[in-house]
Amino acid sequence: MTKLKLQMQVSLDGFNSTGPNDDQKWVTWAWDEIKDYVLELSDTSDTIIMGRKLAVDYIPYWENAVKKPTGQMYEAAKRIVSAEKVVFTKTLEKSEWDNTSLAKGDLTDEINNMKSQSGKDIIVYGGSSFVAALIKEGLIDEFHFFVNPVALGKGDSAFDQLENIQQLRLKKSITYDCGIVLLNYELK
Repeated sequence: MTKLKLQMQVSLDGFNSTGPNDDQKWVTWAWDEIKDYVLELSDTSDTIIMGRKLAVDYIPYWENAVKKPTGQMYEAAKRIVSAEKVVFTKTLEKSEWDNTSLAKGDLTDEINNMKSQSGKDIIVYGGSSFVAALIKEGLIDEFHFFVNPVALGKGDSAFDQLENIQQLRLKKSITYDCGIVLLNYELK
């Protein structure tokens, strides 16, 4: 059975976004230091899942980045563009993007069906409300949080839909020279 893994950048005060106008510069400034871990984690998965709200900007961003072989994000872009992508949606009727299918059924049923398939693991990078729904339902098996040395004071949390305590077990932590700390947990 495959696992569903979350990789997410979070602020020291637990936010992963400041909302719709978040320019995300606070999550890309240390790419050179965390890149190897991100790429290795990406290589463990062959499917990326996301909600529709993220997909409309996320997929075109990476399709553009893969056209720039000298760009800072090129290696990540290659992996994301070539991966199978599944967009969870209630409103889209067909996928506008290459290598992307739509999931329109019950979230838990769709995820459990995907986990029962053979192949590599599944990864989710965001968005906030989609990840929060996955966490609420206990569907994420592994968490990979890059905790940034920045406090945002407000924003979106991946845990804001959680109704019950969810116990996690620390598998690994890595401290980077830039001040980012990777915290890798698994669901108990």
